[in-house]
Amino acid sequence: MAVSLPILHHTSVADVSDIVDRLRKTFHKQKTKPLSYRLVQLRKLYWGLKDNEEALFKALRLDLGKPGFESYAGEVGWCENDIIYVCDHLEKWARDEKPPDVPLLNTPLSPRIRKDPLGVVLVIGAFNYPVQLSLGPFIGAIAAGCTALLKPSEVAPHTAAVLQKTIEESLDPSAYAVVQGGVPETTELLSQKWDKIFYTGSSHVGKIIAKKAAETLTPVTLELGGQNPAIVTRHADPSLAARRLLWGKVANAGQVCLAENYVLVDKEILPSFVAELEVALTEFFPRGAKESPDYARVVNQRHYHRIKSMLDQTGGKILFGGAADEDERFIEPTVVQVDSIDDSLMQDEIFGPLLPIYPVDDLDDAIRVANEVSDTPLALYPFGNKDETDRVLREVRSGGASINE
Repeated sequence: MAVSLPILHHTSVADVSDIVDRLRKTFHKQKTKPLSYRLVQLRKLYWGLKDNEEALFKALRLDLGKPGFESYAGEVGWCENDIIYVCDHLEKWARDEKPPDVPLLNTPLSPRIRKDPLGVVLVIGAFNYPVQLSLGPFIGAIAAGCTALLKPSEVAPHTAAVLQKTIEESLDPSAYAVVQGGVPETTELLSQKWDKIFYTGSSHVGKIIAKKAAETLTPVTLELGGQNPAIVTRHADPSLAARRLLWGKVANAGQVCLAENYVLVDKEILPSFVAELEVALTEFFPRGAKESPDYARVVNQRHYHRIKSMLDQTGGKILFGGAADEDERFIEPTVVQVDSIDDSLMQDEIFGPLLPIYPVDDLDDAIRVANEVSDTPLALYPFGNKDETDRVLREVRSGGASINE
């Protein structure tokens, strides 16, 4: 039987204040604090996701062309597993703790660390993983005993509508709510008083949110993108590096904040690395990416043109790929050899299936370029022997790093 999807309706800006007031009144009634209440809400959300799995899969396919495996493993199934894990550990996490180090004078007081909910939480989701990046922090807010409001990304409208249906059918409406909309609705949300804001998205919007939150000293968590470098040294395994880096650029059509933004490749290993990239691409998509049911699409026309413009303006050499179809929002996995950090593909986060390769003379050169392009990337991917990768970790800062992965 065909699955029908709900229609997205933007929330009236005039209603936002009342919705937030409702959540704050519920929090102050202590309703969400008992562990028993939190566990019931988490389990209801789990079964709500189960009941709406097919609708979410369809919505993700419509919004992003997301394949079924990616939709389950990286979105719906991921959140379901999160809920199970949280339910299994919540009682332990919520217990009072003895401080690990107490000054001698305070020891007779027997101090304890108590886990109190923050209050009313705003979660602003992202379009690239519109289920996982919306519900992940939302699950955390429920587990912590907070009331919470979710603002899904309007750029993935079908998924946003199914998320609202799932939450409103499953959870206590006095404690949890969804607001739909774009800039006007989000602006109104940010004008409200919150006890915590969690945002995933661009640095540009992150700065706006941080500035607004600072007016009321509201703590924020910002999960932002970046120009993540991969470094392939002369002692790296070219086949391993090629397969794993290519996968990072074809998963969700490269619309992943943790994906590598460019690859610095030692000139000595460059020919074999490029050859292995071609081999891997053929293995991943034997009939080509466009005909594959396992390759996603760019989320909308605006982002399609943004990525296509980067490719059109590059001064580099396209080694393979380059095909595009505006009607389908399709951009082929494309590898481009560039020779300048001022190239269009090296200036900003690509957030798409384009992989610029920048040849370097040696590891010294690679580290210098990585730090010059961005000295605080979100992620870092060194490939090489232990001495080489250890040196990269010492000399290139990043939010996280994976070695030969």
